[in-house]
Amino acid sequence: MKTDSLVLIPTYNEKENIEKIIRKVFSLAMPFHVLIIDDGSPDGTADIVKKLQKEFPEQLFIEERKGKLGLGTAYIHGFNWALKHAYDFIFEMDADFSHNPEDLPRLREACLNGADVAIGSRYIKGVNVVNWPMGRVLMSYFASVYVRMITGIAIQDATAGFKCYRKHVLQIIQLNKIKFVGYAFQIEMKFTAIKHGFKVVEIPIIFTDRTEGTSKMSPRIFREAFLGVIQLKIGSWFRSYKKSSTNS
Repeated sequence: MKTDSLVLIPTYNEKENIEKIIRKVFSLAMPFHVLIIDDGSPDGTADIVKKLQKEFPEQLFIEERKGKLGLGTAYIHGFNWALKHAYDFIFEMDADFSHNPEDLPRLREACLNGADVAIGSRYIKGVNVVNWPMGRVLMSYFASVYVRMITGIAIQDATAGFKCYRKHVLQIIQLNKIKFVGYAFQIEMKFTAIKHGFKVVEIPIIFTDRTEGTSKMSPRIFREAFLGVIQLKIGSWFRSYKKSSTNS
């Protein structure tokens, strides 16, 4: 089944979720391909995907990496794979159903209607988060406030990881210069796209915390994001950004 849309799903120990999320994406009326980027999950996540490939040989792909190398490098790996295979719309999505696959067509539609990057936003219309403890909601919300204060970008959900990119964004952003590997990666990609002049829009979604598997958030990842925002802003003073036409 041919399609112009590829969903990237990085995984590390997602055996409880991976088959269900893949089948849900493939059940949508609009066709999508899926690329799993697995960082050597010891729980057998990759084996589950490879078994499913027999059922979906032209829709499901997997790239296996040796060891836990970080979210950012997984997405960069996936972006380069997507560009090599000439997809027009490239999506980021978690494996744990915190991002609803039914929102994928809405993100794609936003890009068809003029956006270069569409973000599935938890905070563009109030706070739309389900099953998170209040402390984590506040931390996430005020992290985005902090990002706006330091960087000056007008994004309500700066740490969001549910996104659709048009191909030309990833072709023009110098992916080899994206340096953060944790959640700061999500901030850096938005900041860089905006600095290049791309149109970034937020689409309201409802974010639901995982019910199976374990979260990958850690204090080290949070520190990287906190300090990384300052490094990102300072670094931008010494970097030139190619201004891009959004009509590609």
